[in-house]
Amino acid sequence: MGATAELNTMESSEDMFATKKDHRNPLVPLGALATAAVLCGGLYSFKQGKSHRSQLFMRARVVMQGATVALMVGTVYASGKQ
Repeated sequence: MGATAELNTMESSEDMFATKKDHRNPLVPLGALATAAVLCGGLYSFKQGKSHRSQLFMRARVVMQGATVALMVGTVYASGKQ
């Protein structure tokens, strides 16, 4: 009886993950990767001693983070409308 309950739990968790995948925005991971790339560029510039360039990268990082969060909120909002 324990194996049957475990199997039913596994099936329901698979269904839960399947429905979540339908509502994901593929641009969110791209935004996260772009944010990480800009962050690495800023840290590299900082290490080289180019403070002005590092500041530009860090400002760009904030913009990228904001865009990524906006995509996440937009995805949640759009999935709530459906």
